[in-house]
Amino acid sequence: MIIGTHGDNLEHIMRDMKRHTSIALSSAIETHPSESRREWMLWMMKRAGKKNSHNSDFQLWQRDNHPIELFDLKILHQKLDYIHYNPVLAGIVENPEDYLYSSARNYWGLPGLTDVILVDPMIQGHA
Repeated sequence: MIIGTHGDNLEHIMRDMKRHTSIALSSAIETHPSESRREWMLWMMKRAGKKNSHNSDFQLWQRDNHPIELFDLKILHQKLDYIHYNPVLAGIVENPEDYLYSSARNYWGLPGLTDVILVDPMIQGHA
């Protein structure tokens, strides 16, 4: 994920994002009747939560972050390519822009599922 801030504490943004998504994803997994891995995923999250004294019930995200400052366009492009090519390397899609849940679609001029602010609009089709 590439994020930035204009004065807000990035730690707080990450904390809030992790809290919101872990609750939403846990609920979605728990209530999805056809999720074949539901019991296993819920068990894994509960097990991880028990190992961490900061959680009371479950844990989805790792506790720490490893931020990398994107101090020039070369590093920015490298990290965007890494993010966009993850589903390709995992064998989910053939091209980054084919993955419905990726911002790569926005960079290739295709409609995406969420609003994305292009960090460098000049790299359309870069990867």
